[in-house]
Amino acid sequence: MANYDEDTAFLGQKGPFFVNLFFLLNAIYISTGLHGLYIVFVGASPSHHCRIADGNLSEEWMTASIPNETVNGKLQPSQCRRYSLETVRELSAQGYSPLEVNLTDITLETCVDGWSYSTEIYHSTIVSEWDLVCDSEWRVPFTTSTLYMGYLLGSLVSGQLSDRFGRKKVLFVSLAAEALVILAQSFSNSWLLFCILYFFVGAFQISLYITAFVLGSEVLSKSLRVLFTTLGAFLHYCIGYMVLPWMAFAVRDWRSLLRVLSGLTVVYIPLWWLIPESPRWLLSQGRVLESEAIVREAAEKNKVSVPEVIFSESQVKENSKFSVLDVLQTRDIRRTTFLCLLLWMAINIGYFGLSLNTTNLSGDPFLNCFLSAVTEVPAYIMSTILLKSCPRRPVLSAFLIIGGGFLLLLQLIPESQHTLALVLEMAGKFGFTMSFTVVYIYTAELYPTVLRNLGMGLCSSAARIGSITAPYIIFLGTFNKYLPYILMGSLTIASSITNMFLPETFGKVLPETLEQMQKCRSFVRRDKHTLEEGKGTVIMKEDKI
Repeated sequence: MANYDEDTAFLGQKGPFFVNLFFLLNAIYISTGLHGLYIVFVGASPSHHCRIADGNLSEEWMTASIPNETVNGKLQPSQCRRYSLETVRELSAQGYSPLEVNLTDITLETCVDGWSYSTEIYHSTIVSEWDLVCDSEWRVPFTTSTLYMGYLLGSLVSGQLSDRFGRKKVLFVSLAAEALVILAQSFSNSWLLFCILYFFVGAFQISLYITAFVLGSEVLSKSLRVLFTTLGAFLHYCIGYMVLPWMAFAVRDWRSLLRVLSGLTVVYIPLWWLIPESPRWLLSQGRVLESEAIVREAAEKNKVSVPEVIFSESQVKENSKFSVLDVLQTRDIRRTTFLCLLLWMAINIGYFGLSLNTTNLSGDPFLNCFLSAVTEVPAYIMSTILLKSCPRRPVLSAFLIIGGGFLLLLQLIPESQHTLALVLEMAGKFGFTMSFTVVYIYTAELYPTVLRNLGMGLCSSAARIGSITAPYIIFLGTFNKYLPYILMGSLTIASSITNMFLPETFGKVLPETLEQMQKCRSFVRRDKHTLEEGKGTVIMKEDKI
């Protein structure tokens, strides 16, 4: 296959075709920010206590029926226990007041009559509707994990579907299906049905995210490609993330919120006629004329002349279909894939682990969510600036060391220095956010066109394993508060070392075929046993790995 970037160089770098496509694809990422974290509000647990189902009790006795308990050093009404209601009734009938009785002598019982929930912040959530508290509290984090399980399936399947049927079809089918499933989710009549539908929300959402990412990587010009795959995609995801808490603030019933989020997807319908299929993918399928038609339309919009022949038939052959086995076909590709899987898993464990660890912050939940999104913006901007002029490998390793290093330092901070510990934890998340940005574009540049979406899907699957694992790593903090930080920090530092064994892609043309990817892998071991004259520096000898 001819080199696509060279054959389409006449299109320029920043014509109207590329600029319009850049903003259209970024607009899609706003929806992923809106839909990716609504469980924060839909699955929120309002303040609650045992329901006292007795209208004959005075207000004083009803309040006294809930014992106080110490939670995280604070005294608060128990959420899962109450004093025996039968005993309280007898004492009330005998004319006693709560001040005249030693309440601690009364037997405790569970909330056999259910719970009363505060509606001060949330009018309704799945927790208050299906009583996902106390003995059923485990169902809330499990609900969140079903989204990531869906991510795992979508990551595996979407790559193969996109490589077989095309980027555009999978992109819009995923977008429509996600909206319909969210709408169906708003009508769930049980927790189990909600979880099943949430699984498919995750599958379609990650399929949408990956496919849009690959489509932009393949169609946009070199200059806009880096901007799209870093600042563009991630920042617009962050915009959706920042808008979500204000929508949840305005719509505080979980069913209504889901219907609003689903309904907003209709604004994307016109994009079907505005976003083209990937010419690179069409070429990889041997569909030369269709690919040329898109390139000629782009040239017309960019107002540049088009050569009579863009892609020579002799240079393009129809490729066979590729599967997961093809990314394990040779030693070079296996090693690249294995290292990428480790990177994605380590980054996701750290990123989601720190995100889950900050959910108990005090203050307004809507404002906290907004601020959490805002803190990621500087990381995206900084990583974008660096990626324009810096090699991928050292940049990614540096960010990983920043993220993991600050986590390892936390165990050295005195217990009294809460502010300093918080600053270090946020600095660690800053490093993980930047690593998130770099690893996406780095992975897309490593794989050839014929395997790019498939490779991204596999790596995203590893990321989902990391995100599913993260809550359990945080749970280890119940045994030792520093153990999660030690594990995440050590894993991240180790991944920064393995990253150095990947080939550098900065300033190189995207590989189109497996053969071109193989050539990129031969960059290492250049003169391995040759010493640089006068310096004694070991230079690696060129040799196939």
